[in-house]
Amino acid sequence: MTRIACWLLAIVASATAAQAAETPATGETLADFFSAAIDYSPRLRIAEEKRNVFSARKRIALGGLLPQVDAAASITENRRSSADPFLGTDRLQVFDGERNYLRLSQVLFNWQAFSARKQADLAEGQAEAEYFYELAWLLTDATARYFNVLQAQDALESIAAELEAVTNQLAQIESLHDLQLVQVTDLYQAQANLAGVEAEQAQLESELALAEEALEAISGLKPGRLHALRDDAAPPTLEGDVGHWVELALANNQKIRARQLAERVASEQISQRLGAFLPQVSLAATRQTTNVGFDNVPIDQTDSTYLGIDINVPIYSGGSRTAQVSEARSQHRIAEHELRQVELETREAVRSAYLQMTTAATLIEAAESLVESTELSATAMQQGLEFGTVTTVDVFLALRDRFRAERDLQALRYNQIKALLILQREAGTLEADDLLEIGEWLEQP
Repeated sequence: MTRIACWLLAIVASATAAQAAETPATGETLADFFSAAIDYSPRLRIAEEKRNVFSARKRIALGGLLPQVDAAASITENRRSSADPFLGTDRLQVFDGERNYLRLSQVLFNWQAFSARKQADLAEGQAEAEYFYELAWLLTDATARYFNVLQAQDALESIAAELEAVTNQLAQIESLHDLQLVQVTDLYQAQANLAGVEAEQAQLESELALAEEALEAISGLKPGRLHALRDDAAPPTLEGDVGHWVELALANNQKIRARQLAERVASEQISQRLGAFLPQVSLAATRQTTNVGFDNVPIDQTDSTYLGIDINVPIYSGGSRTAQVSEARSQHRIAEHELRQVELETREAVRSAYLQMTTAATLIEAAESLVESTELSATAMQQGLEFGTVTTVDVFLALRDRFRAERDLQALRYNQIKALLILQREAGTLEADDLLEIGEWLEQP
């Protein structure tokens, strides 16, 4: 079992233990939504039951190779009438019949059964890998949705501050207009800018509602007072180049591992279908006691023991076995192409996430500088308006740039964290400590 599988199992165990308590109607911490999502997700339950199904199929396949023992007994009341044509008499016999047996059989050679056992083992591993990938996807998706809500809340706070600034600016222009110090066009421009900010605020309120709905949809919890991202929170610096992370993904990604096992299952299925051309050998032993013979004719009680080897040699089946082999070969080629497709998709996801992570620090640093410069520019524009050196349009543009730069910086910080989670998940390096560390980046509002 892989390292990620071990700690994910630990998370499931702890979440199951927490289910003994009543699930709260709302959630606040990231851990609240982790536990709720694990319990709530039908996709995870489906993956878990699929793993149970293949585990049962493995036991079924193994059971077919173990000794088979069965017994039967029958007691009959018989009436037998026979006529003698020469003497012209009838003879009536009334007797109780009894027959019982114990039978033992053991497979000695059955290539199809051996191959089915191996397929079942590989299929169980495939279902397990799919389950752990689904679990990792669920936890990273819940984290991403949690941060989407935080980002929407921050954006709404920013637009509220912008609305307040624009409202104050409009009040100042209205005062100047009353004193006939500005033109009416400046007043109309200020009113239009205020309407634009109000429209953007309405849009951001809608985005927040959608983000909260998405978080509730994956966890079943209504978002409460979520813990906010600290200002000093920063993801760790990546080690290694993009090739290193691609290699990690090819070696550790659970989805790739599942498709690799699926390809091996398809390959083993070809072997199973070819086994239909081989003879089957089994050992059979029977112990029987009876006092009735063929057609329930009464006989003296006999005890018989049979020990032998049964050999079944297939000769001709109308071409069905050949067609089954052809089908299995096509299924194997499909499995190979599906594995190749998953590898390509994983490479793309890893490269994209790595690129976002490597450029995030530079982009955030530039965005922070932009926020500082736009704040200075907005202040300067305000002072310039008082001295009559700039127009009201310049002031509103400066305010717009300032708050948009602030929201862009917030989005970059959240996107950096989400890209880190995607990179670690696809590379198969995501551990419990990584999620716990992310939880430490949050603080109670």
